Amino acid sequence: MLEDVRAAARNNAEWCDIVCGSHGLTGRTDADAWSVPRRSPPWYPDAVTLRPGVDAEALLARIDAGPGASVKDSFADLDLSGYGFRVLFDAQWIHRPPGAPPGDAPLTPVSTAEDLAAWATAQGGPGLFRPALLANPRVRVLARRDDNGVITGGAVLSGDDSTYGVSNLFTHTDNPRDVWLGVCATQPNASLVGYESTPDLPPAQSAGFHQAGPLQVWLHD
Repeated sequence: MLEDVRAAARNNAEWCDIVCGSHGLTGRTDADAWSVPRRSPPWYPDAVTLRPGVDAEALLARIDAGPGASVKDSFADLDLSGYGFRVLFDAQWIHRPPGAPPGDAPLTPVSTAEDLAAWATAQGGPGLFRPALLANPRVRVLARRDDNGVITGGAVLSGDDSTYGVSNLFTHTDNPRDVWLGVCATQPNASLVGYESTPDLPPAQSAGFHQAGPLQVWLHD
């Protein structure tokens, strides 16, 4: 399970780095963590730990640790309460091994800046996702559409053919499992990783994902 957590954390850190890079922020990655020195875009952390036992003070020295700062503690073993942080939420890393039974109909790729803007609005993050993401070979923005072409759900896959991270998954229907299955059908032979908070785990688990280990996100109010 620890290796699944490490893989998920590395993939998530890479995705955070890609999003921050699209906003002109240059990240730093080493054996301990990924981080950015200035505030990351909304919903994205300023640091992601990549191994257990990272020194808290050394990590916070790499970021703007003032109000609004956030840290993704990939192994749920940091205590940042003495530095003005509180736990924003707890979650579980999840993993779906390659070769698992195929899912539902694959999601369709988003390929134009106009479609990306519509996707981002449907997802709830207009302005966050820049067109540069579409040119990155390690990123696939995916959508589910109704019969009229309206986006009703979607997700992002980031990584390569061996391991893809699933993020930003959303749906406007009553069954998020359909989107999870659509993601699985899009890359049925790759290892899929991601994370979900406890209330949102069942749809992922019903699509073949298992829990790999806990994480926490800390926020400086």
